[in-house]
Amino acid sequence: MARGRPLPPLTLNDDERDTLQGWTRRRTTAQALAQRARVVLECAAGKPNRTVARDLRLDEDTVGKWRQRFLAKRVDGLLDEPRPGAPRTIIDAQVERVVALTLETTPRDATHWSTRGMAARGGLSQSTVTRIWRAFGLQPHRTETFKLSRDPLFIDKVRDIVGLYLDPPDRALVLCVDEKSQIQALDRTQPLLPMRPGQVERRTHDYVRHGTTSLFAALDVKTGEVIGRCHRRHRAVEFRKFLDAIEAAVPGDLEVHLVVDNYATHKTPLIRRWLAQRARYHVHFTPTSASWLNLVERWFATLTQKQIRRGVHRSTRALEAAIMAYIAVANENPKPFVWTKTADEILASVERFCRRISDSRD
Repeated sequence: MARGRPLPPLTLNDDERDTLQGWTRRRTTAQALAQRARVVLECAAGKPNRTVARDLRLDEDTVGKWRQRFLAKRVDGLLDEPRPGAPRTIIDAQVERVVALTLETTPRDATHWSTRGMAARGGLSQSTVTRIWRAFGLQPHRTETFKLSRDPLFIDKVRDIVGLYLDPPDRALVLCVDEKSQIQALDRTQPLLPMRPGQVERRTHDYVRHGTTSLFAALDVKTGEVIGRCHRRHRAVEFRKFLDAIEAAVPGDLEVHLVVDNYATHKTPLIRRWLAQRARYHVHFTPTSASWLNLVERWFATLTQKQIRRGVHRSTRALEAAIMAYIAVANENPKPFVWTKTADEILASVERFCRRISDSRD
């Protein structure tokens, strides 16, 4: 038996549907407005508020609010209402023009817009451009890098490794294994000037190299503990020695699942023979160009931030001692990294990213 008050029917005419679909597709539409348009379109398809809220990952009260607002005021009800205060001096057309210019054009003398350049182009003040960019989350001065995996088994490998993180097998140990190679032992050319009130720590920009080392590390996904060994070279021989260290540290009654990347050192005949002689070891390779799936990479970032980046080491031995000391201290109170995204969520995110790339090429 149905419960609650019956929902009033929500129907759209052709003009309203075209307007709402345009808001959801146009890149320059504010995200809040696009979300409201999606809510109304889903409701117009006959879905109840609970289903729409689940599909769009919103609160059910939010869906009900915009359903009622649309029924009362139609399309105009989805727009932000005027707020108290001084009247606006910048009209919507000027805001839209700034946003469109920022997203769709570049200045003649640069690769991206600055607030001063956009102010001159749009005939507005610099502070106005700043407020518009902040309101729409635009940051032309920032950029990020990315690389998409071309591994033909990308989907299978993602599901395999994420499954290990979210639902590890019983009586088994999941270890994320990788190497942080060519860590430099750096010493500054002059002594550091320590921090004091009103002044940050200062150091010379140039440095002296005292050799390199490579860190082999295995992160226990469940506990956060790390098995680490430093070697001066980075070959299959050293990797096998590290596997021997793992073998000595792991209880003999546990299955061991190793998450590793596709580095050639991990696939040599020497390593294959070592693994073939130990049936309890199971290797899971990350997709090509997708080392972010390996949780030990996150631990390497923490190591770099806390110990290596600002460290001063006058020899390779001193560097190795500092790394091993950090591992010992971290293992006294280990904190595991918690993987939260499911494989389906990751694959859906990659699909959306690929669609954006395809649309930008078109």
